[in-house]
Amino acid sequence: MQTLLIVEDEKMIRQGIKTMVQRSGVNVDLILECSNGADALNLLTERHVDVMFTDIRMQKMDGIELVRRVNEMEDKPLIVAISGYDDFTYAVEMLRNGVREYILKPVERDKIAEILKKLDAELEQANREHSKDIVLGIRQIRELIEKGSASESERELIIGKYEPYFYEGDFAVCIFDGGSEYDAGDDFVIEDTSDGTVAVLKSEHINAFLKGEVYDKCVGLSGIHRGLAELPEAYLEASLMRKLSFVRSHTCKFGEDTPKSINENILENAAEQLSSSERTKRIQLLGTSKTDEVLQKWKAFFNLPERESVGLVEFSKEIDATVTQILEVYKENITPEDIETADRCRILHKFDNLSDYRNCFTDWILDLNKRLADRPDDINIRRKIAQAREYIDENYESDLNMAVVSNYVSMNYSLFSYSFKQYTGMNFVNYLKEIRINKARELLSDTDLKIVEISQMVGYENEKNFMKIFKALCGVTPGEYRKNTAKGTP
Repeated sequence: MQTLLIVEDEKMIRQGIKTMVQRSGVNVDLILECSNGADALNLLTERHVDVMFTDIRMQKMDGIELVRRVNEMEDKPLIVAISGYDDFTYAVEMLRNGVREYILKPVERDKIAEILKKLDAELEQANREHSKDIVLGIRQIRELIEKGSASESERELIIGKYEPYFYEGDFAVCIFDGGSEYDAGDDFVIEDTSDGTVAVLKSEHINAFLKGEVYDKCVGLSGIHRGLAELPEAYLEASLMRKLSFVRSHTCKFGEDTPKSINENILENAAEQLSSSERTKRIQLLGTSKTDEVLQKWKAFFNLPERESVGLVEFSKEIDATVTQILEVYKENITPEDIETADRCRILHKFDNLSDYRNCFTDWILDLNKRLADRPDDINIRRKIAQAREYIDENYESDLNMAVVSNYVSMNYSLFSYSFKQYTGMNFVNYLKEIRINKARELLSDTDLKIVEISQMVGYENEKNFMKIFKALCGVTPGEYRKNTAKGTP
């Protein structure tokens, strides 16, 4: 327990009780003494006391009046009455006013120890329940604020319920990575939030925190606040600063650190880098001999949050989509260790800063790239691409698309797309266009079929679409091409 008060008008008895408390085996941080009830009441109005031992017969204010007055207070200690009189009426009066124990003089050391152990256990249990109530209150308020569904009445209800348990003075909220250990003391800590570990610091603990080991990490620290009603605002400030500290690799304080202002051109480029097409390019480079290009692509990707041209929330979503696609495209080569690392890489707030995260992610990518590149020449893939080309050559006139052909040769869609380009030198759509237009050129030169008939014979239901594609590839319309070939001009 933290504080114990002894109220006794005889100094020798006070000293004796104090000595017994010190030798009881119960740790008491501070023992205070008063010689009468009036002084004790004044002290109790100024500071918190966990346990009070009080005599009954004293000058100025006796123990019975003191206990009665204390019982009216909001912050009251657990009370033990000590009396030199074996009078049942005294005991009844004291117990009626909330006294927990009633003992007679001369006081026995074993009795003091027994009572202190009992009350200390009760205080510890109360503190645990108190902490749970505060944590639950913080979670409820944060959840309502994060979801944006808290009505004013709901907010007032929660604040009204948990305000009595909350700090009376100033506080600040700090957020740091989920892997750090923090000796919370009597501060309140919430682990495994969407931002990391959250600590609500009493004002008197803030300076010590700023000098501690955790502060040397990348912490997001709110401004100074007071009262439970300001906790959601403090949490949002700390959350904003934690995202900033993750990127900048040093602790950021609300009011001192602000995000960069980015111009529109940089934002547009960042949006392009986060597109699905760019993601596919980064992923399809894996396993090739282009290691330098692999590094360049992923470096450019990580430059986005580093330069603060993209928010951490958007970056985190893209990371999740990237990891999912990597595991799908290369599922035949993925190991349990890959899955474990991938799952870890999905959770940015588990890392202290972007640099640590980038190193972990890049190490994994380079290792996977090497293992994919070291695979023996995949004859099976080559065979399947050859089979796909043969199928296209024989069925170009039908409604073909990449999904149909990849299913026909039993290949993953993304892997087929990547492999097809690797082995043919062009993507599927352009390859199919070239096959169809080359066949159309033959029909235009060798037959008198109408252009609309040729369009349908090479797989184009829409004549205008056929003519547009033909001109894009050949430089002339189908009609002009027929005239030119009729004149002997190829």
